[in-house]
Amino acid sequence: MEDKIPMQDEIQEEIQTEQAVVQEPAPADTEKPAENNTEEIVLSDYVPKKRKGFFYGCYLVIKRVFDFLSSFVVSLLLLLPVLIVALIVICKDFGNPFYKQKRVGKKGKKLKIWKFRSMKKGADNLEKMLTPEQLEEYKKEYKLDDDPRLIGYKKAGDGANGKCFGAKIRKTSIDELPQIIFNICILGNMSVVGPRPMLNEELDKYYTPEQKALLLTAKPGLTGYWQAYARNNATYKSGERQKMELYYIEHRSVWLDIKIIFKTFIGVLKKDGAK
Repeated sequence: MEDKIPMQDEIQEEIQTEQAVVQEPAPADTEKPAENNTEEIVLSDYVPKKRKGFFYGCYLVIKRVFDFLSSFVVSLLLLLPVLIVALIVICKDFGNPFYKQKRVGKKGKKLKIWKFRSMKKGADNLEKMLTPEQLEEYKKEYKLDDDPRLIGYKKAGDGANGKCFGAKIRKTSIDELPQIIFNICILGNMSVVGPRPMLNEELDKYYTPEQKALLLTAKPGLTGYWQAYARNNATYKSGERQKMELYYIEHRSVWLDIKIIFKTFIGVLKKDGAK
């Protein structure tokens, strides 16, 4: 089936067209660099339309029912694999096999995301674990192409090439499995598809207050439009990553969610996971 979901260039063209209709005339360059002495940050002027109405309400009901039923069935199937992976993590890097990331959830509520621990103990101590150059890179995109904090990392390239254990479970998205059981099925504070779970400092740094408020109208997702279609190609610095997250908020639907799920599944099979 031909994929008809708009990609990055098409999204930008649609955004610019909508701005010309619903907003006052703006300069040709609609992206404004925020004032910053250390790096150039691109903030998009794009503000998605707030969704409402009967059909949108039906979509939210269908989405929650799907989230619960699918996560419940998958959780039953994952019990044994989750136990096995947890034991492997304990054997390779003693300690709790699970890691809870602090993020911002729907309506700004505090959210703890359950994951398998893919990084060594003490990985949160960035200044100790990373070189100044790596720390600077991390602060720009909140990820590293070759992260030395990964479990089993011994030499340069182990993370980027997927050779160490931590990189392997991230590239295959195995580290995300606990989210299905705890966050989606039991707690219900995440969805199968939604915006990427973000830190509050990410939201404040890369989104306007109005954009942030609209992003927080949706539950964070196990996967999403940005992860499925441009995970390692659309960045905060270019502004494309923000536009893709905001595009999903405006155009979310049952059909779009289904296509994102299939696209994610194909990416997992190709081992095109997180870096």
